[in-house]
Amino acid sequence: MKKRIVSVFLCAAMAVTLMAGCGAPAAETGGNEDGGSSTAASEGIPKDEIKVGFVHISDPSDMGYTYNQDLGTQEMQEKLGLSDDQIINKYNVAEDASCDTALRELVDAGCNIIFATSFGFEDYVVEVAREYPDVQFCHATGYQAADAGLDNFHNYFASIYEGRYLAGIAAGMKTETNKLGYVAAYPFAEVISGYTAFYLGAKSVNPDVTMEIMYTNSWNDPTVESQVAKALIDRGCDVISQHSDSTAPATTAEDNGVWQVGYNNDMIEAAPNASLISPRIDWGIYVTEAVQAMIDGEEIPTDWCKGLADGAVYLSPLNENIAAEGTQEAIDEAAEKIKSGELHVFAGPLKGVSPEGEEYEVPEGEYYHEQEEASAPSWLYIVDGCTVVE
Repeated sequence: MKKRIVSVFLCAAMAVTLMAGCGAPAAETGGNEDGGSSTAASEGIPKDEIKVGFVHISDPSDMGYTYNQDLGTQEMQEKLGLSDDQIINKYNVAEDASCDTALRELVDAGCNIIFATSFGFEDYVVEVAREYPDVQFCHATGYQAADAGLDNFHNYFASIYEGRYLAGIAAGMKTETNKLGYVAAYPFAEVISGYTAFYLGAKSVNPDVTMEIMYTNSWNDPTVESQVAKALIDRGCDVISQHSDSTAPATTAEDNGVWQVGYNNDMIEAAPNASLISPRIDWGIYVTEAVQAMIDGEEIPTDWCKGLADGAVYLSPLNENIAAEGTQEAIDEAAEKIKSGELHVFAGPLKGVSPEGEEYEVPEGEYYHEQEEASAPSWLYIVDGCTVVE
């Protein structure tokens, strides 16, 4: 899911588009929920003949992002009854020309549909998709499909900010110093949206809480993640959360006697005395839908995003041994309100400043329509109570 710096500006442009939504009536559903425009239906492919390819930036041993993506692949394989030789994984592919090579190798291997799971893959996916119109390409966390003009190119993501808000409740109820720490990969909208939601969840149950954020400038670097977590702990943060791929923040929290909220994976096994809970995405829902559409000759949505109400976003089990009393009840109550539409995570009054200094404000009674018009997150404003530290 690596994003280059240009994505901040692209997301800022997307945010400007969504600003109008904050002052206008909210759409009942975002365009992505019904799939928006879709590919033309085909005759379908017999289930025992279809081949599915994946390009990943890491491998399941990261116990984070790629691990969780791979669980989605396994879910799809089990549900559809595909054999092992019908699935080809390309692991540890960098966001450079090696991605182009991996995509072409999958095409040459006969893959009918290919999933590329890191943001920085998108330009390569678009290029290869143009050359092979008979192969379907699905790209996670990107934004270009809606304007690419390609029937065989699609974006997909999930509203993980909803899960992060709920996980923030566990952190806000647990902290004793009222100071949270966040190990963040990059200053991109996807990351900022996530940690803002986490903080707002914590603040909903603890109005005195503040949060400090430090960037690792990497998606998966256990050494740096541990160093950043320790630096935040040394600054007085007693609950550490993360948008990074390894369990290093969890084990560092455990080693230093504080608590942790994970991401992508249940991290209680890695840190039984520290890890409270983790927000996760069930990637298997989309992957299964897309492959089934190929089998049935049906359309694949151009842009797909689902969330808590659809089961695409969920939480790992709460660590009842260390969570504050009443945490599960508070999470359950908020979850039901999110599902019903009573609770909007980015509800006003809310104001923040982008990394470039752009100010943004959501008035009271309105809310920011995160991921309703497009699957890619676009909230990139650092709100009051959150501080980025070096």
